[in-house]
Amino acid sequence: MTKIPCLYAIARFLPFVETGEFANVGIILLAPGEKYFGFRLLDRRYARITSFFPEMKSGTYNKTIHNVREELQRIAAMLQKWDGEQVQHGNADFGRMLFAELVRPRETIIRFSEPRSVLAADPKEQLNALYDLYVGRNFATKEYQENLMVKGLRDWLAAARLADRFHEERLGDDIYGAKFPFVEGGPEHPLKAIKPLYLAHDDPSRIIDHGGQWALRTARLRKRQLLPQELLFAVKGPDEQGNRSAAYEEAVEELRQTGVNVLPFADKEHILRFAASA
Repeated sequence: MTKIPCLYAIARFLPFVETGEFANVGIILLAPGEKYFGFRLLDRRYARITSFFPEMKSGTYNKTIHNVREELQRIAAMLQKWDGEQVQHGNADFGRMLFAELVRPRETIIRFSEPRSVLAADPKEQLNALYDLYVGRNFATKEYQENLMVKGLRDWLAAARLADRFHEERLGDDIYGAKFPFVEGGPEHPLKAIKPLYLAHDDPSRIIDHGGQWALRTARLRKRQLLPQELLFAVKGPDEQGNRSAAYEEAVEELRQTGVNVLPFADKEHILRFAASA
């Protein structure tokens, strides 16, 4: 599939020039060859912005985003009129020139990062992906963190020459099941399974809920006699003491009460020992 060259920049909200602090609040993206210009701005669920800048006057953020949206809509309309005649008259770089002018450094509340380039299969999908990363901060989600943990464990198993023994499988029956990234023995007769589990959320309630979700799944699979002979949860918890740490300990204890093994994800040696055991 041919990838489309795109330019993008991050919109940053900087209400106080004195501190230089900013928050990412949007993405703009241009695909010059496709005459595509798109943007996404944070206009809902912006409580973290107002919390980050408690001294800011009420309504400042909403008013600012409204004005920026109008300006971006005006630019999008200009680019929609960007047709073949302009290219024939030597304005093939019209879109790039307009983009460069848009992101030029200014002393305003909304400022843009330096232009960056990316190859995209679909510019609109790429815009949404960039928004989720830089504004939605999807790297902070448990799904993202657990994917990183799965990748890390897969690398460990490969280095220890154990990777061929484990495969991703759904363990269950026609009524109930759960997916595990590392299963030895296949779905019909699983011998061993390892599930990395991220339990370091910002909200202590989410730590308990996520651990409890897997404790419940484990109990249901055990009741149906669908669990492997050995099951290990490799868990990552908060670094500091406090409410999150207490929630983590509660979640770990609930998992252990189901009769499974639980180890810190940082305990690479014992996790690999579990994986290698006969």
